[in-house]
Amino acid sequence: MSRRIIGPFNRVEGDLAITLDTEDGRVRAAYVNSPMYRGFEQILVGKNPLDALVYVPRICGICSVAQSAAAAQALATGMGLQAPQNGRLAANLTLAAENLADHLSHFYLFFMPDFAREGYRNRPWFTDAEARFKAVCGSASADMLPVRARFMNIMGYLAGKWPHTLAVQPGGSSRPLEMAEKLRLKLLLAEFRSFLENTLFGDKLAAVAALDSEAALMAWMEPRMHRADFPRFLNIARDLELQRVGRATDRFISYGAYTAESTALFAAGLWSECKLHNLDIGAIREDVARSWMAGDSALAPDVGLTLPQPDKQDAYSWCKAPRLAGQVVETGALARQMVAGHPLLRDLVGRHGASVTARVVARMLELALVLPAMESWLHQIQPGAPFCLPVGDIEEMRCVGLIEAARGALGHWLDVRQGKIVNYQIIAPTTWNFSPRDEAGEPGALEQALVGLEVDENENSAPLAVQHVVRSFDPCMVCTVH
Repeated sequence: MSRRIIGPFNRVEGDLAITLDTEDGRVRAAYVNSPMYRGFEQILVGKNPLDALVYVPRICGICSVAQSAAAAQALATGMGLQAPQNGRLAANLTLAAENLADHLSHFYLFFMPDFAREGYRNRPWFTDAEARFKAVCGSASADMLPVRARFMNIMGYLAGKWPHTLAVQPGGSSRPLEMAEKLRLKLLLAEFRSFLENTLFGDKLAAVAALDSEAALMAWMEPRMHRADFPRFLNIARDLELQRVGRATDRFISYGAYTAESTALFAAGLWSECKLHNLDIGAIREDVARSWMAGDSALAPDVGLTLPQPDKQDAYSWCKAPRLAGQVVETGALARQMVAGHPLLRDLVGRHGASVTARVVARMLELALVLPAMESWLHQIQPGAPFCLPVGDIEEMRCVGLIEAARGALGHWLDVRQGKIVNYQIIAPTTWNFSPRDEAGEPGALEQALVGLEVDENENSAPLAVQHVVRSFDPCMVCTVH
């Protein structure tokens, strides 16, 4: 058996390194290392609880609204605040805009360029993939980036700025919309829809959202694979059999996404053993046995500790190991759609298990599902009606905010006493997916997904299959070890 370290990975937010034990041309074990510690949880101790709304967006520059939303929801829960309808709709629009922009960036800038690598030069689709997706010089990024930039103008109207907005508040949104701004937002959403339908999908969003099986997906792909980008991916994935690569636990969690009134666009829950279960957040524990963190027992996040211990024996990552009732779970767009019950993802996972293909399909599907919802939320906003409720002093509270970022389940646990934060614990999506082993020796989701991959033990660069699996989880490492 031989050992090699792959990293640092490029096209990843933050630092990531992976150690692979290989034998007979396959990965036998993987160890995922999050090497950058940041310390936001310690920074927040002693602060006024409302200060969290200033600090937590700065955990990350690409999913800062998600951090704001989780903090705002925790504070609102603790104070018993119910935002007015306009505030809830505006908050949904703001978070959805960031999440969809993340999905688009991941597909075009982080994931697809790997198919333009020299290792695929003999594949029949390579010439087209190189011209379209090659980093820096491919035509796809030139088409997508101006569209994404204009789509993100939504943040100016809804949140004042991006990243690190302060508009997302416990009482709703502090940035009310006027009628003229609502009309401009409608135009921005229409332009984004046009790009998705003409360039990404080559079909109407409703047709994409209605795909209900692997067979239907492949039949839909055939006439479009030379003229739209998502079908191009499906053709490549079929050739490389990426539906058979990257399986982890097939246990998925979602905290639920985009609540309006009393319902959510995507429901909360746990998908395990081919069945949907209620999600018991009281069963979450953070194991630190292999983390550079002090402690020798797995704690619930509401009483958790984040105390660095860089010389800890047998540890290999700054990332903690979250577990649900002692089990490894996966989160992200695939998890959201498995819990929500979309038939296409249920069919893909039922046939092959979680995979590189299924994770990418889930992200693209969410573009088709969420944009129409955004159009509906915008239509419901009533300029002139309240957007935000005032917030009073906070003396004592223990609360939690659970939301869905682009990459999956994000939770903020907050403890306030005598008007000051005494404990603030965060479990980010990549903390779930990129966790190290726990006290029982159980590998995290990515560590499991890498086992069994074919690798060339004499190859110096990161094997392409390894890159595809890692990027299929869309890691955000700065959130991981916030």
